[in-house]
Amino acid sequence: METASASQMMPEEVLHAMDVIASEGLSSERVFQLRDRHGRNEMEKEPEETLVQKFFGQFKDPMILLLLASAGVSLLLRQFDDAISITLAVIIVSTVAFVQEYRSEQALAALEDLVPPRTNVLRSGVVINVEAKDVVPGDIFELVSGDLVAADARVISSNGLMTDESSLTGESNPCTKKADRIDVLTKSGEKVAIAECSNMVFMGTLVTAGNARAVVTATGMQTEFGTTFAELRDMEDPKTPLQLKMDELGKSLSIMSFGVIGLISLIGYLRGRSLLSMFQIGVSLAVAAIPEGLPICVTVTLALGVIRMAKRKAIVKKLPAVEALGCTNAICVDKTGTLTQNRQVVTEIFLPSERAKIDVTGVGYHLEGTLTLENAPITAERHGGLRRLLEAAYLCNNAQLKGAAKGGEPGVIGQSTEGAILVVATKAGMTDPRLRWQRIKEEPFSSEKKKMMVSCRTSNSFGESVVEHFMKGAPDFILEKCTHFVSLSGEPRRMDAGSTSEISSIAKEMGSRGLRVLAVARGVEVSRLEFVGLLGMRDPPKSGVKEAVEVMRKSGVRVIMVTGDAYETAISIGSDLKIYDGDASGHRAVSGGELEGMSEVEREQLMRDVTIFYRLSPRHKRLIVKALQTTGHVVGMTGDGVNDSSALKAAEIGVAMGLHGTEVAKEAADMVLLDDNFSTILPAVEEGKAIYYNIKNFLTFQLSTSVAALSLISFSTLFGYANPLNAMQILWINIIMDGPPAQSLGVEPVDEMVRKRPPRDLREPIVTSKLLFRVLTTALLVVAGTLHVFLTEYAEDQQVTNRETTMTFTVFVAFDMVNAYCCRSESKPFWQLPVFGNHMFLGAVGFSVLGQLAVIYVPFFQRIFQTEALTMGDLLYVCSIASLLLLLDAVRKIMQRRYDSTSGGTGSNSGLALLGGPRVKVAADLV
Repeated sequence: METASASQMMPEEVLHAMDVIASEGLSSERVFQLRDRHGRNEMEKEPEETLVQKFFGQFKDPMILLLLASAGVSLLLRQFDDAISITLAVIIVSTVAFVQEYRSEQALAALEDLVPPRTNVLRSGVVINVEAKDVVPGDIFELVSGDLVAADARVISSNGLMTDESSLTGESNPCTKKADRIDVLTKSGEKVAIAECSNMVFMGTLVTAGNARAVVTATGMQTEFGTTFAELRDMEDPKTPLQLKMDELGKSLSIMSFGVIGLISLIGYLRGRSLLSMFQIGVSLAVAAIPEGLPICVTVTLALGVIRMAKRKAIVKKLPAVEALGCTNAICVDKTGTLTQNRQVVTEIFLPSERAKIDVTGVGYHLEGTLTLENAPITAERHGGLRRLLEAAYLCNNAQLKGAAKGGEPGVIGQSTEGAILVVATKAGMTDPRLRWQRIKEEPFSSEKKKMMVSCRTSNSFGESVVEHFMKGAPDFILEKCTHFVSLSGEPRRMDAGSTSEISSIAKEMGSRGLRVLAVARGVEVSRLEFVGLLGMRDPPKSGVKEAVEVMRKSGVRVIMVTGDAYETAISIGSDLKIYDGDASGHRAVSGGELEGMSEVEREQLMRDVTIFYRLSPRHKRLIVKALQTTGHVVGMTGDGVNDSSALKAAEIGVAMGLHGTEVAKEAADMVLLDDNFSTILPAVEEGKAIYYNIKNFLTFQLSTSVAALSLISFSTLFGYANPLNAMQILWINIIMDGPPAQSLGVEPVDEMVRKRPPRDLREPIVTSKLLFRVLTTALLVVAGTLHVFLTEYAEDQQVTNRETTMTFTVFVAFDMVNAYCCRSESKPFWQLPVFGNHMFLGAVGFSVLGQLAVIYVPFFQRIFQTEALTMGDLLYVCSIASLLLLLDAVRKIMQRRYDSTSGGTGSNSGLALLGGPRVKVAADLV
């Protein structure tokens, strides 16, 4: 049904048109029928290329076309061996590129299914939670604050519903939604503007307040979002900063490589070599030297890293967040549900009519437990004050207890705090009073007002209708609304300054022991409420959180607790987790009110010492993020509520809760914790560090191979020697450089030394002087060792035969395998690297070694690569020469480690300082 039609009809008319009853929803059979007719509720994608099309698409690369052209020329000149060899080599290179690209696409596609959006619908009279893609026209939405609207729908009943439609209209102010029909006159053919459809909710918009029931009128591409999607479908996703850096680096290296290759080809031609030979060598060098695998490696490494994080219950929604994770040096984390279990349990009750507090026993949400007053068991039935308190808290409550298996623990649908009230009321022997009272009005809890109020109607013993108001919330906010309470004598007493102060002191004392304290009030007039008591709840820290906090602090990441709880509760939990060590250690705790009253300069100065922010509202989180960023921090911020979304977006890493977070928060966040546990952030941060260093290790390997190949051919050309490697052998080296051994470096497990490193500077260039130092020294040894073998073999008969090129080719590949092994770590020498720590690397190297042996010993490949069989002595000699790289790498890493320890730095730009080369360092920075 079109938006214009639905918005201008009465709710009953829309329900009739959609053939659905508002109180029942669709039946399962009807859902299947509608899904067959309308399809799934998802956006249509462009038809994908077949695997065959993708494979032949690899041959569009200019370098590949040039190689094929050279094969064609060889064919015309009747050089059939060269033509066949080049063609087969091109097929191999293209196949490797195709496999890499396919892996990249598959890894990225897997990310889309990590966090499927879900929504609540009414079907067959029962509210169920389904994936958004399973919604069909005619479904009845049950919308509450924090939901992401899964399809276009007509509101049929509303209780203060407000939505954020900025994703569709660009309008930042929330829109109020009502069930009334609208009557908008438009010119013939014009659509009703979305902003004017005050009785419609739209796919992709966010519910920011209230609740409502709505009937789905359009799904998938028929929605307003689908119309916009169709227009933007051809736009490409933006690349991450690291991918952009890789693209820029690749272009710079390509230009440099083309210059060197052009010079080599020109000198070779002037020295009398055939134009076709130099053309083939030049194009092969271009294919090998130009790092076209860099962007693919970055994408694959990032995507596979995201999938590994997902297995550890951290879902990263956006690839740039992976980069930022390794740079995060301040994490602001919610106390409730992230540091603690978010499983509130009432342990104490204060009644103004009793001198002593009521103690409550029991574990979690288990219904077994007792309430004792001065060591005597009590129940709600026998104690009027307790009954009035629990009845008021029960009525001012939207939670439901889910049944559990025999002896098991019930679950809670709704807020943990409200679930704890239902549990303690059940322990007190109370049945659900909501069956006797009819709710007629609700003011939902908000972080700003710190309270919730409902108005309910029932009949008294005379059959008369009675309306009463019930309120619960933060003690300070509730007490200021109360005018009286029942005293110890059982008589009503006016709430004066003294009694208010006394009750506030009791609430603070309970809070100082780590309890969350709720005050409850009730009355027939909102202006004359009776204070009926306090509920004290405990939410213990989650297991593993304390250890995770300690590891983060030691690795240079500040952990700052942010909470809406009182000072005493915040300090109690912060001290337990070692986030707060007391004022003597320089730590400070600041309230939201204090923060708001400060200037920007004062806030920035404050950020050095604060470890706890308490009594915060969501708008305060945004101020904290901004102040931390101004002082040079890369900030992670956790949140789960609707109003947390702005702070989550402002932070470099917004972290939402997967179990109890709203869809609004998940939409705004960069990362979602599936278990709502702070300790899950730790492996995600470590993975972020590891991914960056793995990419640097891959880059080191690829650049050193490129530089070595170019230098080897340059040397032989400049000094008049025959080329030590032919075109086919160079292409094989390119397969190793861009293929499995190189790609496997991107999945190296997190190194313990990397884990302990402080967060890196987000502005740090990918190619530092330290990396360039590794590249140049490695390339120097590879060229020296390869030339030694080549010139030694060449000196015997003063001509280049298949044996000379085979020995040279094999030693270069052996150097490549050793180099790949050394590049697994930036700082560990070879004897400290776990041989079986990266199974993918072992498989890749094994594949490459078998491939090299086939090139040497299989006659078919011998003709293609112009090689001949080597003796066992030859292979041992080649391996011994290549193993020298292990020693050089070990010496370099040990020297670097000593230099870093004496200089007190991380050494990111200190590699060339070992050689005292400031000019070379400048060159590195320019690269």
